[in-house]
Amino acid sequence: MSSTMLVVGPRLAVALVLLTAVAAAVATLGRLGHGRQIAVAAVRAAIQLAAVSMLIAAIVASLWATAGFVALMCAVATGTSGRRITGGRRGWWAGLPVVAGSLSVVAGLLLAGLVPMRGIAIIPVAGILIGGAMTATSLAGRRALDELTGRRGEVEAALALGLPPRDAVLLVCRPAAGQALIPALDQTRTVGLVTLPGAFVGVLLGGAGPLTAGITQLFVLVGLLAVEAVAVVLTVELVARGRLSRATE
Repeated sequence: MSSTMLVVGPRLAVALVLLTAVAAAVATLGRLGHGRQIAVAAVRAAIQLAAVSMLIAAIVASLWATAGFVALMCAVATGTSGRRITGGRRGWWAGLPVVAGSLSVVAGLLLAGLVPMRGIAIIPVAGILIGGAMTATSLAGRRALDELTGRRGEVEAALALGLPPRDAVLLVCRPAAGQALIPALDQTRTVGLVTLPGAFVGVLLGGAGPLTAGITQLFVLVGLLAVEAVAVVLTVELVARGRLSRATE
Protein backbone atom coordinates (compact mmCIF):
# COMPACT_ATOMS: atom_id res chain seq x y z
CA MET A 1 0.00 0.00 0.00
CA SER A 2 1.32 3.43 -0.90
CA SER A 3 0.42 7.01 -0.14
CA THR A 4 1.48 10.25 -1.77
CA MET A 5 4.42 10.65 0.57
CA LEU A 6 5.38 7.20 1.92
CA VAL A 7 5.18 3.58 0.89
CA VAL A 8 3.32 1.92 3.76
CA GLY A 9 4.26 -1.67 4.48
CA PRO A 10 6.68 -3.96 6.32
CA ARG A 11 9.72 -1.97 5.20
CA LEU A 12 8.31 1.18 6.80
CA ALA A 13 7.78 -0.69 10.08
CA VAL A 14 11.40 -1.91 9.98
CA ALA A 15 12.61 1.61 9.22
CA LEU A 16 10.69 2.99 12.21
CA VAL A 17 12.21 0.38 14.53
CA LEU A 18 15.70 1.07 13.22
CA LEU A 19 15.34 4.84 13.52
CA THR A 20 14.11 4.49 17.10
CA ALA A 21 17.00 2.17 17.93
CA VAL A 22 19.55 4.54 16.37
CA ALA A 23 18.15 7.55 18.23
CA ALA A 24 18.13 5.70 21.56
CA ALA A 25 21.62 4.26 21.00
CA VAL A 26 23.14 7.63 20.06
CA ALA A 27 21.54 9.31 23.08
CA THR A 28 22.82 6.55 25.35
CA LEU A 29 26.34 6.45 23.94
CA GLY A 30 26.51 10.23 23.96
CA ARG A 31 25.39 10.21 27.62
CA LEU A 32 22.50 12.55 26.92
CA GLY A 33 20.39 10.76 29.50
CA HIS A 34 17.33 10.16 27.32
CA GLY A 35 17.99 6.83 25.60
CA ARG A 36 15.21 4.93 27.36
CA GLN A 37 12.84 7.87 27.07
CA ILE A 38 13.29 7.95 23.28
CA ALA A 39 12.30 4.30 22.98
CA VAL A 40 9.33 4.73 25.33
CA ALA A 41 8.20 7.87 23.48
CA ALA A 42 8.30 6.08 20.12
CA VAL A 43 6.28 3.12 21.43
CA ARG A 44 3.75 5.44 23.08
CA ALA A 45 3.42 7.46 19.88
CA ALA A 46 2.72 4.31 17.86
CA ILE A 47 0.07 3.09 20.32
CA GLN A 48 -1.58 6.49 20.70
CA LEU A 49 -1.69 7.17 16.96
CA ALA A 50 -3.16 3.74 16.31
CA ALA A 51 -5.87 4.36 18.90
CA VAL A 52 -6.65 7.83 17.57
CA SER A 53 -6.74 6.54 14.01
CA MET A 54 -9.45 4.05 14.98
CA LEU A 55 -11.46 6.55 17.02
CA ILE A 56 -11.13 9.68 14.93
CA ALA A 57 -14.06 8.94 12.61
CA ALA A 58 -16.46 8.56 15.54
CA ILE A 59 -15.02 11.57 17.38
CA VAL A 60 -15.29 14.07 14.53
CA ALA A 61 -18.90 13.14 13.86
CA SER A 62 -19.99 14.68 17.18
CA LEU A 63 -19.21 18.15 18.52
CA TRP A 64 -19.56 16.84 22.08
CA ALA A 65 -17.04 14.08 21.40
CA THR A 66 -14.79 16.64 19.73
CA ALA A 67 -14.98 18.89 22.80
CA GLY A 68 -14.17 15.93 25.03
CA PHE A 69 -11.16 15.01 22.92
CA VAL A 70 -9.88 18.61 23.00
CA ALA A 71 -10.28 18.59 26.79
CA LEU A 72 -8.27 15.36 26.92
CA MET A 73 -5.52 16.96 24.83
CA CYS A 74 -5.41 19.90 27.24
CA ALA A 75 -5.21 17.57 30.26
CA VAL A 76 -2.36 15.53 28.77
CA ALA A 77 -0.49 18.69 27.72
CA THR A 78 -0.93 20.14 31.21
CA GLY A 79 0.38 17.00 32.88
CA THR A 80 3.34 16.82 30.51
CA SER A 81 4.36 20.46 31.02
CA GLY A 82 3.74 20.29 34.76
CA ARG A 83 6.05 17.30 35.19
CA ARG A 84 8.72 18.87 32.97
CA ILE A 85 8.70 22.07 34.99
CA THR A 86 8.28 20.85 38.55
CA GLY A 87 9.87 17.41 38.31
CA GLY A 88 6.84 15.95 40.09
CA ARG A 89 3.07 15.89 40.00
CA ARG A 90 2.51 19.36 41.46
CA GLY A 91 2.51 21.22 38.18
CA TRP A 92 -1.18 21.48 37.34
CA TRP A 93 -0.81 25.26 37.33
CA ALA A 94 0.83 24.66 33.95
CA GLY A 95 -2.68 24.13 32.64
CA LEU A 96 -3.34 27.86 32.80
CA PRO A 97 -0.83 28.93 30.11
CA VAL A 98 -1.58 25.83 28.02
CA VAL A 99 -5.34 26.37 27.99
CA ALA A 100 -5.41 30.18 28.00
CA GLY A 101 -2.96 30.41 25.14
CA SER A 102 -4.45 27.78 22.85
CA LEU A 103 -8.20 27.59 23.48
CA SER A 104 -8.69 31.35 23.42
CA VAL A 105 -7.31 31.40 19.87
CA VAL A 106 -9.40 28.36 18.88
CA ALA A 107 -12.53 29.99 20.30
CA GLY A 108 -11.78 33.22 18.45
CA LEU A 109 -11.31 31.39 15.15
CA LEU A 110 -14.59 29.51 15.61
CA LEU A 111 -16.51 32.68 16.50
CA ALA A 112 -15.04 34.47 13.48
CA GLY A 113 -16.05 31.60 11.22
CA LEU A 114 -12.48 31.03 10.05
CA VAL A 115 -12.54 27.43 11.30
CA PRO A 116 -15.71 25.45 10.48
CA MET A 117 -17.72 24.14 13.42
CA ARG A 118 -16.84 20.55 12.53
CA GLY A 119 -14.71 18.06 14.40
CA ILE A 120 -12.55 17.29 11.40
CA ALA A 121 -11.46 20.96 11.37
CA ILE A 122 -11.43 21.71 15.11
CA ILE A 123 -9.30 18.77 16.27
CA PRO A 124 -6.22 19.36 14.07
CA VAL A 125 -6.23 23.14 14.67
CA ALA A 126 -6.66 22.69 18.42
CA GLY A 127 -3.99 19.97 18.48
CA ILE A 128 -1.41 22.17 16.74
CA LEU A 129 -2.06 25.13 19.05
CA ILE A 130 -2.23 23.07 22.25
CA GLY A 131 1.03 21.36 21.30
CA GLY A 132 2.70 24.72 20.72
CA ALA A 133 1.44 26.05 24.06
CA MET A 134 2.67 22.91 25.82
CA THR A 135 6.16 23.20 24.35
CA ALA A 136 6.44 26.91 25.14
CA THR A 137 5.18 26.39 28.69
CA SER A 138 7.65 23.57 29.35
CA LEU A 139 10.62 25.49 27.95
CA ALA A 140 9.73 28.78 29.63
CA GLY A 141 9.09 27.14 33.00
CA ARG A 142 12.30 25.13 32.99
CA ARG A 143 14.43 28.06 31.84
CA ALA A 144 12.87 30.38 34.42
CA LEU A 145 13.42 27.98 37.32
CA ASP A 146 16.95 27.13 36.19
CA GLU A 147 17.74 30.83 36.08
CA LEU A 148 16.32 31.36 39.55
CA THR A 149 18.43 28.52 40.91
CA GLY A 150 21.64 29.79 39.33
CA ARG A 151 21.06 33.47 40.14
CA ARG A 152 19.49 33.26 43.58
CA GLY A 153 21.95 35.83 44.87
CA GLU A 154 20.72 38.42 42.37
CA VAL A 155 17.13 37.86 43.50
CA GLU A 156 18.17 38.36 47.12
CA ALA A 157 20.08 41.50 46.18
CA ALA A 158 17.01 42.89 44.42
CA LEU A 159 14.93 42.13 47.51
CA ALA A 160 17.48 43.90 49.67
CA LEU A 161 17.14 46.98 47.45
CA GLY A 162 13.41 47.05 48.17
CA LEU A 163 11.91 45.33 45.11
CA PRO A 164 8.76 43.27 45.74
CA PRO A 165 9.37 39.49 45.53
CA ARG A 166 7.45 39.18 42.25
CA ASP A 167 9.44 41.95 40.59
CA ALA A 168 12.74 40.55 41.86
CA VAL A 169 11.97 37.14 40.38
CA LEU A 170 10.77 38.58 37.06
CA LEU A 171 13.93 40.66 36.77
CA VAL A 172 16.00 37.47 36.73
CA CYS A 173 13.86 34.87 34.99
CA ARG A 174 11.88 36.81 32.35
CA PRO A 175 14.72 37.18 29.77
CA ALA A 176 15.65 33.50 30.04
CA ALA A 177 12.04 32.33 29.76
CA GLY A 178 11.56 34.51 26.70
CA GLN A 179 14.01 32.25 24.85
CA ALA A 180 11.21 29.66 24.69
CA LEU A 181 9.89 31.65 21.71
CA ILE A 182 13.07 31.15 19.67
CA PRO A 183 12.05 27.83 18.01
CA ALA A 184 8.73 29.30 16.82
CA LEU A 185 10.42 32.49 15.66
CA ASP A 186 13.09 30.59 13.74
CA GLN A 187 10.52 28.34 12.11
CA THR A 188 8.44 31.34 11.03
CA ARG A 189 11.45 33.26 9.70
CA THR A 190 12.78 30.34 7.65
CA VAL A 191 9.54 28.73 6.44
CA GLY A 192 9.79 27.96 2.75
CA LEU A 193 13.55 28.46 2.77
CA VAL A 194 14.68 25.77 5.22
CA THR A 195 11.56 23.73 5.92
CA LEU A 196 8.12 23.07 4.48
CA PRO A 197 6.14 22.36 7.65
CA GLY A 198 3.39 19.79 8.06
CA ALA A 199 0.36 22.00 7.40
CA PHE A 200 1.77 23.15 4.06
CA VAL A 201 2.66 19.65 2.93
CA GLY A 202 -0.60 18.19 4.24
CA VAL A 203 -2.76 20.69 2.38
CA LEU A 204 -0.77 20.12 -0.81
CA LEU A 205 -1.10 16.35 -0.50
CA GLY A 206 -4.82 16.83 0.12
CA GLY A 207 -5.17 18.26 -3.37
CA ALA A 208 -5.25 22.02 -2.70
CA GLY A 209 -3.13 24.49 -4.60
CA PRO A 210 0.20 25.94 -3.42
CA LEU A 211 -1.37 29.33 -2.60
CA THR A 212 -3.96 27.74 -0.31
CA ALA A 213 -1.26 25.61 1.30
CA GLY A 214 0.91 28.68 1.89
CA ILE A 215 -1.94 30.67 3.44
CA THR A 216 -2.82 27.74 5.70
CA GLN A 217 0.77 27.38 6.87
CA LEU A 218 1.08 31.12 7.50
CA PHE A 219 -2.05 30.98 9.64
CA VAL A 220 -0.59 28.08 11.64
CA LEU A 221 2.75 29.81 12.21
CA VAL A 222 1.28 33.16 13.22
CA GLY A 223 -1.29 31.42 15.43
CA LEU A 224 1.50 29.51 17.15
CA LEU A 225 3.44 32.71 17.77
CA ALA A 226 0.39 34.26 19.45
CA VAL A 227 -0.36 31.15 21.50
CA GLU A 228 3.23 30.65 22.63
CA ALA A 229 3.71 34.31 23.54
CA VAL A 230 0.66 34.14 25.82
CA ALA A 231 1.87 30.84 27.30
CA VAL A 232 5.35 32.18 28.05
CA VAL A 233 4.06 35.36 29.72
CA LEU A 234 1.63 33.41 31.91
CA THR A 235 4.25 30.79 32.79
CA VAL A 236 6.73 33.44 33.93
CA GLU A 237 4.00 35.08 35.99
CA LEU A 238 3.16 31.77 37.68
CA VAL A 239 6.84 31.20 38.48
CA ALA A 240 7.14 34.71 39.89
CA ARG A 241 4.13 34.15 42.13
CA GLY A 242 5.44 30.79 43.36
CA ARG A 243 2.69 28.71 41.73
CA LEU A 244 5.19 26.77 39.64
CA SER A 245 8.29 25.60 41.48
CA ARG A 246 10.49 22.53 41.63
CA ALA A 247 9.28 19.64 43.80
CA THR A 248 12.33 20.03 46.08
CA GLU A 249 11.79 23.77 46.62
